[in-house]
Amino acid sequence: MKISHLDHFVLTVKDLDISSDFYSEVLGMEKITFSGGRIALKFGNQKINLHLSGKEFEPKALKPLSGSADFCFISPTPIEQVVEELQEKNIPVLTGVVERTGALGRIRSVYFRDPDGNLIEVSNYLNPVIPEVIVETNQ
Repeated sequence: MKISHLDHFVLTVKDLDISSDFYSEVLGMEKITFSGGRIALKFGNQKINLHLSGKEFEPKALKPLSGSADFCFISPTPIEQVVEELQEKNIPVLTGVVERTGALGRIRSVYFRDPDGNLIEVSNYLNPVIPEVIVETNQ
């Protein structure tokens, strides 16, 4: 088995409205509402599905908890502007701007938390290494 990319992940949250507002207003994601009141946040070619704590959809993680995630988003917005926007929106910056290593090379990152306490890292690549595309054929 090989994995090509991430389609979506699930965040368990305490309040669907507060969380969806945060991700759409602070991070510019598109809020999508599905039948049955299911909410997702679209960004690029991926999405985050939101599950309300205690009312998660099956199947679900063995121990879904709000505030237990730690993830990194890559942004085309310069990291200094990201910091300015967070300050304008009264979002406390935990750590930043620091250099880290992303999946494709060195990144500059800023860290903050969402309303559930999940750790969010927003980053810019310094010089991304574009992975070689390997095409497999059955012969």
